[in-house]
Amino acid sequence: MNLASKPFYQVADRILGTQFLQDIAEFFLNFETMYSGFETRARAVERLMHDRRTSFAVVTTLEGAPLREAEFFCAELTARKFHLGAMVLNRVLPGYLLDPDVAAAAVRLDEDAEAVTAALTGLGIPELSDPVRVARVLRTVGASFENFAVVASREAEMRAELSRLPDAVVTVPSFADDIHDVRGLWRISERLLGGAG
Repeated sequence: MNLASKPFYQVADRILGTQFLQDIAEFFLNFETMYSGFETRARAVERLMHDRRTSFAVVTTLEGAPLREAEFFCAELTARKFHLGAMVLNRVLPGYLLDPDVAAAAVRLDEDAEAVTAALTGLGIPELSDPVRVARVLRTVGASFENFAVVASREAEMRAELSRLPDAVVTVPSFADDIHDVRGLWRISERLLGGAG
């Protein structure tokens, strides 16, 4: 081994210098003395992670790639015998998108926009005086609602499938504004801890 590595060390000594090679050797010798400490801490961490009081929460959205990653992570936690306590589904569409009465109203907006427009323009509101524009907006609103309802329905199916994995599945709704302050974090905590909705 030494005879075979001698040419390498000669070339390395010319390029890197003797002091550099001595420093590298000293680093690895010092690292070897620290190994038992690393090993002790790694065992302690392993015991803590397997402790019955330790539980993991996986946070994901119901979009394709993040959801697949979360499912993989849940499977790995289970395979390694870690306790999967909860799954948090973030940015979930609101439940009213699945309400059949609301869906029927959206279909009516989309299909009978002229009849709804006639009723609205009869109210005498200046913003509603252009029936063509009002009908176009109503159709757009109705079609958008129908599209969101399809996504919300798929999300509901995925939530039902995911509920078999951990002890608890909680959802955080898709808020209209970004969460960037303590008040926003408080709104999220209310959802996570069973507050509003």
